[in-house]
Formats: sequence, structure tokens, C-alpha cells
Amino acid sequence: MKWLPPPTLVLLGCCLFCLLGAALAQLGDPYKILGLQRSATPAQIRKSYLKLVKEWHPDKSADPSAQTRFVEIKQAYELLSDPDRRFKYDQKGITEEQLHNREYYHYTPTPTPFEELFQNGHFNFQENDITFFHKLSITTRQYDKGILPKSARTPFLIFFYTDWCFPCLQTAPYLRKLVDYLEPLGVNLNTVHSAREPSLGRRMNIHGLPCLVLLLDGNTYVYKDSLTSIQRIIEFIRRKLPYNLVQRIHDGETEEFLNGWEDNRVRGLIFEPRDNIRLRYLITAYHFRDRVAFGFVESNEIRERYQVSREMDTVLLFNENTTRPVASVSMKDIPTTTLHHIISSHQYLALPRLSSQEVLESLCPCEWNKPRKRLCVVLVTQASSSHDVHRQAFRSYAQAAPYSAEKVRFAYIYHDKQSEFVNSLIPDGEDVEPILRIVIIWRIDTTHVKYEWVRDKWESEENFNDTTQKLETTISRLLRSSEALTYEAFVKELFDEHAKGIFGRIFTKLIIMTSTMYDSLDKEQLLPALSIVGTVVFIVILGYVMAYLVKLEEENVQKQTAKMAKGNNNNEAGGPTGSAPGYQPELKLHELRAEKYNGLVRLLKPGCRTILLVLDMQSRQTLIPPFHKAMWPYRKNKTLMFSYMFVERGLSWYKEILELSLPEGTELNINPRNCVGTVLSLNGHRKYFCMFHAKHTERPKRIKANQKSTKFERDPEAGRFLGFDTDSSESETDEVLLQGNLLDGLPNWLDRLFEGTTHRYHINYWPDFPNK
Repeated sequence: MKWLPPPTLVLLGCCLFCLLGAALAQLGDPYKILGLQRSATPAQIRKSYLKLVKEWHPDKSADPSAQTRFVEIKQAYELLSDPDRRFKYDQKGITEEQLHNREYYHYTPTPTPFEELFQNGHFNFQENDITFFHKLSITTRQYDKGILPKSARTPFLIFFYTDWCFPCLQTAPYLRKLVDYLEPLGVNLNTVHSAREPSLGRRMNIHGLPCLVLLLDGNTYVYKDSLTSIQRIIEFIRRKLPYNLVQRIHDGETEEFLNGWEDNRVRGLIFEPRDNIRLRYLITAYHFRDRVAFGFVESNEIRERYQVSREMDTVLLFNENTTRPVASVSMKDIPTTTLHHIISSHQYLALPRLSSQEVLESLCPCEWNKPRKRLCVVLVTQASSSHDVHRQAFRSYAQAAPYSAEKVRFAYIYHDKQSEFVNSLIPDGEDVEPILRIVIIWRIDTTHVKYEWVRDKWESEENFNDTTQKLETTISRLLRSSEALTYEAFVKELFDEHAKGIFGRIFTKLIIMTSTMYDSLDKEQLLPALSIVGTVVFIVILGYVMAYLVKLEEENVQKQTAKMAKGNNNNEAGGPTGSAPGYQPELKLHELRAEKYNGLVRLLKPGCRTILLVLDMQSRQTLIPPFHKAMWPYRKNKTLMFSYMFVERGLSWYKEILELSLPEGTELNINPRNCVGTVLSLNGHRKYFCMFHAKHTERPKRIKANQKSTKFERDPEAGRFLGFDTDSSESETDEVLLQGNLLDGLPNWLDRLFEGTTHRYHINYWPDFPNK
């Protein structure tokens, strides 16, 4: 059985609700009640509320109006803490919905989105119509070709939805309001049917439906808060706009800000009655950030200086002349279209610099039609303060020139930064010094230009009148449709002088990636992501620790090796002759002897080789230094070993490997003097060697197909080198071989050796090395 309250309680409740409704209807300005500005943040609203509640609480204040004041403070806080109610009040001055009528008051709680969707048992098609999404829908191709390039200047909100998505339908009325509010400010909203464009959803890290994504300069930011709160969406856009997009200007900072026009950008000052800049000016600053630098003035002194009204929004634009603005607009609410029109008309300095291809396209657009040709008069200077006086004189002339901006535009260019573009305008075969010269350009298309140089250099003081008169005569002549410019050329695009460096781009990319990852990850994905990052950091730290320990171990091994090598200097050759005692070269040369023969030749690992120098006692001091120098670049190669052999000790072994490489039955008469300076590359595993000598040309004659392969054709020079020439023992031959530097061609032979183009002499086995 349902319990009903007594009639007395019902009557008292109705009276209380009536009084509450009357109080709400008479609620004044909530900002004044809480002592706040209209730009107050939620944190400032709560702080002021807590302070006033403690002060005006009826139990703590003896003021007779404390109770009334306490109710007003509470009602004002409830209104401003609700983003939707605050938005309605800021736009239309509505403090509360109608809670009662003349006959009776009936409390009606705020309907839920599903109750709104199914009001009176049917869909509310006027507010929740899916066709609203279809009208704004785009495809992946439209996104790539149109939306993505435009995001460099215009922010885009992309809403992802699908059919039969009830949460998507319930957000339709809020998106309509969002479009009505943001489109006049310059923010565009588009929708994407997620089922029809699944690849686009994956590219933008869509985590669920419905989903709202902000697109700025090609970077996406996923909005994760409530889609029914317009105020939160606006705050989200403000947070994601580039940092320090509008600089705050205080007392004494105006001159420094306005004199920064040398970056080739116009300066703009924004004045508002509020403490925080409005979204429309932030979006305008984002749109023109390449051409205009904006500052938000927070100084009464600057207001008085430029006589700006405190009740109006005012925007002032300045070029090189910082004493007075070139354009200004002042209104209660400046429309975005009006603001864009004024800035577009004054977005370039009086004498702009051709600092990028975009500036060139805007100032000097292409025009192939001869009667409608547009001339660009460019002064070539350098990025030096010594040329400031010439640029200032040219600027003064450009401001007073009697030509329409639609026909003639004046600009200057830095030769040291745009040398490729300027040098392409120098005629072939003519000696033209471009510095402080004026070139007149007619752009027929993006790469094809016709041009003409003014004969005299631009003078700033002497003969200034004659120079300007000649320039005017040249321009007037070239403006005639019957006149043609003297030269033509094909030029490349201008270098972007304002582009960020490699480190700046990397830093910006890292910040954007971090922000994008943070926005894309939800609570369920955050822990695995942190786990992956922690694992990567742990592996990197562990790798550095292991590398440090290995480095310490290598240093210890090197110290021990150096100590052990001090006693072996008599048997090891390496460094220059006459080196200091205890000197340990990084490249070691081992003497080939019987006890080292297996380690240097027979037992070499696969892929390893020994480079052997053949010498005698007389040539030791002469041949080891150049051999050491030639081997030095290969000292860190772990597959190579370096050695030398005294021909007196290893003559029999040397003779045997030569005979093994020749046809059977071939006997050699080795002359030891002819073998001095020979370098052998010994591959112990594959049983072959390569040979270098100053007299060894490595050009054996080809054997004809009808001849037997066993026949060995001798090259006279090769025979003399090998030592089996019957005349090789003559003193004249010995004298020739010992003269000059025998190892001059060794570096080139080493290059061919490692390229694999040297001749290989294969043998069946490695003979024994003599013990004595």
C-alpha cells in the first residue's frame, strides 16, 4: 500500500517550491554575486564559492541578510558550475528554466537522453535526425585531399558515427548547437560514417562510438569527455591549439614586440575587456600564424597610448612603422569574417621579404596572359645590417610608388639564403653581380619566369633620384603589353627560411606524439602502454650497464696485454724505427717461423687470412715502415693477421708453394734477391694465396681452347719476378729490382684483394716450414 503524506506537508512543500521558483526567477548576475569576471575558470569559481559560503553562512554571520545572501551564493555557484547553464546565461542571459506556472508548481527532473529520444512514445526526429550527420559526412579521399591540407590553417572537428547507434543519435542536438557556435568562429565540423570508412577510423585511433576528434595541422587529438557539454569541448580546443599562439603583452613590452617584424610577419595587438582571450581570436591567430604575430594586451598604459575603449574588442595591425597602426577594428563582438577580411588585406609588410615559396605565390602570382602580366620588383640584398639603409630607401620608394598592387609588387630577397633562386636569374655568359641590384620578374607559371635586371645598382643616398627615375622608366616600359622582358629562365622553389631545424622538428614531433598517445589511450590501455614503456626503458638501461662493464673489461685486458708485450718487443716488429722503449703499437707484425707457422697459416679459421711480407736482413729497415703504414687502416679487422718472413730462413718453403701453384714437373730456380718486397695473402683454410710484387703485373696470357690446360705460358716479367728466369741472377736485374720503393703499389693491390679481383694461386697442401 502506497504511503501518502498528510495534506499539511503537501501544502508546505508546494509553498516551498513556489518560493524557490520565485527566488530563482529573481536571481541577479551570478558573476557579481561571486565577485568574478566572466572569464573565470571552474577552479576560480569554486574557490570564490567556498570563501563566500564560510563568510555568509547563517550560523557564522550575524548579518540579518546572511540567509538571503547565502541562498544567492549557492544558486549562483550551481548555475556557473554547470557548463550548459553557464553557456545559456553567457549567450542569452537565462538564469534558470521555468519551474512553475500561474496555477501550480510541479517539479520535473531533467530528462535523460533516452527520455528525450523517446518523448511521448516516439522519436524526436526534429532534434535527433540522423540526416544531420549524413549532410556533413566525408569520405577518406575527401579527408586526404581537402580536410587534411586545410587543417594547417583551419581547425576541424571530425565526429564518427554509424547507423542504429543510439548514443550517436542522442548527441545530435548538442552537435547542432556546437556547429552553430563554432562555425562563425572558424572551426569546421564534419562527420564520418565509421562502418563505411573503417580505415579512416583506425588511422585516427577511434576507441568507440560516438567519438569526436580534433584535427590541427595534420595532427589528431581524440576528445574523451562528455559530448553533451559544449563548454568542455571548447576548453578542449583551447588546450590543443599551439602553445604561445598569442603572446601576452605587459607594460614595457610593446616596443620589443612590434619591432620583431624582421621575421617577415605583421604585428597585431588584441584588446578585450576580459582577462582571457576569446576563442575567436585564438582561431584567427592560428589561421594567420605564418603571416601575423598576435599579442594580447594586459596593460592599461598601452590602452591609453592607442586610445582603445575599455568596453570594446579592438584589434590593431602594425607593419614596419610601429608608431601608428596600418589598420584597426573596434566592435562589441568583432565577426570572424570581418576580422579575416581586414587581416588578409594587411598581412604583408610594406616591403616584404621573399622568404618562402608561399610568400612568392601570394605576392607574385602566375599570369601567363601578356596584357594582364604582373611584375614583381625585387631588391637583392644580404642578411646584413649594412644593407638596412638600402632596404629602408627601397621601402620608402615602394610606399610612394604610383603603381597599383594588382600590377606591381615590391619585395626584397636575401642572396645568401636564396642563392639557388637568385643565381638561376643570372644570364648565361654574362657577368652580373646581383648584390644590391633590382630584378623585375614576371612569373608565367610556377617554374618559368621572364625577367630583366636594372642596369645600375640601388643607391640609398648618392644619385638616389637618378636611380629611382631609371627604375620608374623601366617599370613603366615593361608594363606595356607590347614590351617583352629580356631574359627567361626556369627556377626552383624558394627555400623556407622559417622552417624549423631538425632538432626543433624532432622535439615538436615528440610532443605531438606524446599528446596523441595520451589522448588515444583509455584507462584499460594505459597500464599495458606503461608496461611496454617501462620494459623498453629497463632494456636500454641494462644495455648501457652491460656496455659499461664490457668497456671496463676491455681496458683491463689491454693493460695486461701491454704489460706482457713489453718483454716481447725484441721478437715483434711494428711502429716506426727508433720508437721509444715500451712503445706498444696497435698493429702487430709477427715473424713467420716454424713455431708460429701453424697459428699463422695452417690453423687459420675460415674467412681469416695472413698478410705476409717477404724481406731480408738488408731491406728490413727499409720495407717494414711502408708495410706498416699500408696495413694500418686494416688494423681493426679481426679476420686479418700481419707478419713478415726473412727469405733466408723460409726460402725452401717459399719455393715449394710457388712450385705447387704451377703445373706439375715445373722446377724453379729461386733468386732470393728478386723475392724481396713480395707480399702474400695466405688463406690457410681454402689453401690458396695471392701475390704482390712491383714487377708482377698479374696479366697472364689466355690459353686457347685447342691447347692443353697443362701448358704453362710464362710472362717474361712474371718469370723475372718469380725467380725462374735463367737470367734473373744477373746483377743488372738485381739492381733494377732493389731500386725505388717496392711497396708503392701495395695500397691499390690491397683494394683489389678485398674486392676479390686479384689472381688466386691454389695449392693442394701447405708444406712444412723449415726449423732452421
